[in-house]
Amino acid sequence: MRNKNKDKPHAKRAGWLKNDNPPGDLSKARRCLAKTRSGAACKSPAMKNGRCRLHGGKSTGPRTPEGIARIIKAHFKHGEYTKQAREEQKRIRAFIKSLDKAIAEINDTGGISFGFK
Repeated sequence: MRNKNKDKPHAKRAGWLKNDNPPGDLSKARRCLAKTRSGAACKSPAMKNGRCRLHGGKSTGPRTPEGIARIIKAHFKHGEYTKQAREEQKRIRAFIKSLDKAIAEINDTGGISFGFK
């Protein structure tokens, strides 16, 4: 016995609906009216920006310096490609190149004699 009050109509919802839509009947709420893939207007209730939750549009991103810093921190993964890391990699490559040249010079001149035969 789920519904005890079958003969009573549903009580009207008191107060405003979500997203500043008028109280009472949900069918009275503003509609999204975005163009759907079928070409018809979307019939879902609209939010404050005039679109429904499905057609609300992409975020415009953070505007404040604190918000931008928070996004940068969230996207930081390992630091492998930071400016400092790239400069260090460049120095290491230059050092290895100089070692390769030194080894090549030693090999071209007959190598280093350690006194073993």
